[in-house]
Amino acid sequence: MEIRTLQISDQQPIISVLNEWWGGREMAHMLPALFFHHFNQTSFISEENGEMVGFLIGFLSQTHPSEVYIHFVGVHPNYRNQKIGQALYRHFFQKVQKEGRSIVRCITSPQNKDSIAYHQRMGFTICSGDALIDGIQVHTNYDGAGSDRVVFEKKL
Repeated sequence: MEIRTLQISDQQPIISVLNEWWGGREMAHMLPALFFHHFNQTSFISEENGEMVGFLIGFLSQTHPSEVYIHFVGVHPNYRNQKIGQALYRHFFQKVQKEGRSIVRCITSPQNKDSIAYHQRMGFTICSGDALIDGIQVHTNYDGAGSDRVVFEKKL
């Protein structure tokens, strides 16, 4: 497996598989062109024999100089449970530490139990929210009315 820096030309290949990788859920709108044009130095593609098997879209916070944010991570369904996501996260962590960043943030929906468990295994902690859903701290209306989110933090 090889990890390389995201390129502008990666947008279409990612968008073309995104909904399929998410079991038919409409997700392509989550990755507009701006991520490929402005955050490619902190975003990465994982390839196996020239085929994209995973990606991570992240960026340095402009507001909080010690923080970074992971916006989106995907792994091809046929390549899951092979530590590809873990390798992408670790690659991102190394890159942002060189930029002097020490806090990583990300979010997921409270219904995404697999993502919650994965982030906890990766050493992320759940930030206190304003509600408890199924025993998980949640920030209600985080992304607008009815869009509750679990907020994670990891100190590097």
